[in-house]
Amino acid sequence: MQYDFLKDFTRRMKCVGLYALLYDNSSQKYIWKERGFNTLDEQLNVIFSVMLYIMEQSLKEESCTIDNITVFLDSLNEKYYKKSMSYDECSNLAKFIVNVVLSNEGRPMYFGGYDYEQQEMKELHISYVNNRIIYDEQDVRRTSYYLTDDGYNLLLGTLEVESNLKLTIQEMIFKLHIEKQSYDKALDDVKNIFNLMRIQLQKIQAAILRIRRNALEYSVSEYSELLYDNLQTIDQSKKKFKGHRDVVQARVEDLEKQNISLDSLPPDDVAKLRNLREIDNYLGRAIDEYQKILNNHFDLKALYTAELEKVSQMSLVQRFNLRADFYEKLLTKPECLQNLDIFLHPLFNKEPEKAVNPNLFLELQRVRLLEADWEEEATESFDAEDWEAEQRKLLAERLAQYEASLTVILKYTISKDQLRLSELIKQLNQDERERLVPNIAVFKEIMVELLKVQEIDINSMRIERAEFIQEETKDFRLQSMLLDILDKRAQWQKVKKLIVHRLPEANPVLLKQLDENTGVLKNIRCSDVMLKAVWE
Repeated sequence: MQYDFLKDFTRRMKCVGLYALLYDNSSQKYIWKERGFNTLDEQLNVIFSVMLYIMEQSLKEESCTIDNITVFLDSLNEKYYKKSMSYDECSNLAKFIVNVVLSNEGRPMYFGGYDYEQQEMKELHISYVNNRIIYDEQDVRRTSYYLTDDGYNLLLGTLEVESNLKLTIQEMIFKLHIEKQSYDKALDDVKNIFNLMRIQLQKIQAAILRIRRNALEYSVSEYSELLYDNLQTIDQSKKKFKGHRDVVQARVEDLEKQNISLDSLPPDDVAKLRNLREIDNYLGRAIDEYQKILNNHFDLKALYTAELEKVSQMSLVQRFNLRADFYEKLLTKPECLQNLDIFLHPLFNKEPEKAVNPNLFLELQRVRLLEADWEEEATESFDAEDWEAEQRKLLAERLAQYEASLTVILKYTISKDQLRLSELIKQLNQDERERLVPNIAVFKEIMVELLKVQEIDINSMRIERAEFIQEETKDFRLQSMLLDILDKRAQWQKVKKLIVHRLPEANPVLLKQLDENTGVLKNIRCSDVMLKAVWE
């Protein structure tokens, strides 16, 4: 598939569906307002509390009937929520949560997830609870509820692993997949490892920015926690990842030595080799990220220390938070504007006047020969009309370059009906190449405009130009210049459309051109494109 990151997308949507259907079954139900739970957060708190109770009873292998859930809700409400609910109302709420929210009134629940590998939408079955028949002490038949795998996955997914353990757990899973030669899963693991390290780096950079703004807003506990996470990441990263990279590179060499040509490899080995190379690439990037984390870690320590020293030296200076101390108070009490000068007065303090030095009065005053210090100023006249004429000349020369380059493209495309850019370059002589690429900027802008439009309807453009008055512009316009070129040649006026599209699988086209600013010979690497002329 084209996008590897969309692999196993249905598994992700299954996790999304666990939350989405739970919210859909619960929202907009009048029973919540009858019981006093008016906000969504209260409702979801009650639902997850009931699910945790069912999970606890399931793990202990004890009965979990509606009566048990009712007793749990009644005690929960009496101690925490303080809603005016009787025992019968708690029983009705328990039945609603179990039968409607978690069981969808006995109807099967499905959530759609698009499978990008199979290119179809799949219905993902979701079930939170199941039930079994039990008999109590009086041999009365009762229904006991327990969580399904989906219910366990939902609840276990709400517990966040501590940040300092995420990298360790992910690295252990990655190591196991490498040992089992599950390289496709190991590739996903190493991507997650790289993402965790990138997140850690972004945390450090955000902390540095906050400290630079105001060190007092960054607490010591936050600083200590971040330093601890950094040290855990630094301690775990480089040595382990270097060892993993050596193992991966060794396995790549083994697969390459088995067969001289990649074409002779079995499809499974080709996939393994591709995944191993991608894993090696991500491990290299993870090691680079480790180095950035290390550098930023020391920068953070040095910056925080320096900022705290500055704050201690300026303890008498009172700092204001403009948003909290000024804007918000001003919005709540606009009459404070009449005292605004008190707040802003320190900003307009003038520097003290220079002190008079009496000793200068006793010095011998000497007359300076100002004529010797004068410098002749060269005056240069500026003629606006000459300048405008020069600008018009430069613009005309540049537009002529655009027209010449576009003419070369149209000439060969129309003659062949269909032509690739790489084939066009090979057919040009030296003079035509110079007209095609007069400079890097002109050629680049023409190709970008062609690829942006992709399909140019010449007839529609002619109708539009005939019916509307076009505003004169001083820069390059692809459509107007294209019409001008086609109208100058009678045999080209029957062209109906011009179609341009990129060829992503083709090799890029390489051109050499002098940079007009530096005079250095540069290589222009351009994607190969297909040019096609459609006649009437």
